[in-house]
Amino acid sequence: MNVGILGTGNLAVTLGRAWTSAGHSLVVTGRNPLHASEAAARMGDAATAVDPADFAGRADVVVVAVSWEGLEAAVSLVGGTQESMAGKTVIDCTNAVDYTTGQLKPASGSAAEVVANSAPGASVVKALHLFAGASWPYAGPKEAAPVVAICGDTHSALDLAAALIGDLGAQTAVVGGLATARQLEEAAGFVMRVVAAGHNPRLAVPDVDPALLSAAGTTTN
Repeated sequence: MNVGILGTGNLAVTLGRAWTSAGHSLVVTGRNPLHASEAAARMGDAATAVDPADFAGRADVVVVAVSWEGLEAAVSLVGGTQESMAGKTVIDCTNAVDYTTGQLKPASGSAAEVVANSAPGASVVKALHLFAGASWPYAGPKEAAPVVAICGDTHSALDLAAALIGDLGAQTAVVGGLATARQLEEAAGFVMRVVAAGHNPRLAVPDVDPALLSAAGTTTN
């Protein structure tokens, strides 16, 4: 698969390196051609830096890994507003949270919905914003693999995102349509607030086994 990565930062590079190792080819672009070339070199031999104008046409799926502040400009840079990504799956990894306060930056909606509005015709999936780049690839026991919550309105796009996330060594949980993205993005802020308070966020949510819940439901019905 030809994976297009829009972004040249640490998350973009880490995801790109993991996906090239899984056998995918990558095209990489950003505002600065030098940064794009450097990022592609760090991702591996299967990654190529391309001009923004050529980016969408060479990608089967697009992964957006840029900052919130540059999100709309980045999508516009690759022709998103001119429907360059129409018909494509676009995975939005934007973490639109203030790292100091944990507050979500969009006053309403979500970063993922900004991407959808800026790229008419694209099938947007929210994913991979909750985990730091250093989390990937995961190579531990399968039963302990990270669960990446994703949301989107198109089943085929969700399936494609799940396949790429599986190549990172993770599991996926589809939690709703794209309107659910704001809740997913706010979860990152919750994690930051718990960390800032000096605690492990893994211990701030209940340990719930769905299998036990299912068994209990069967027993009581």
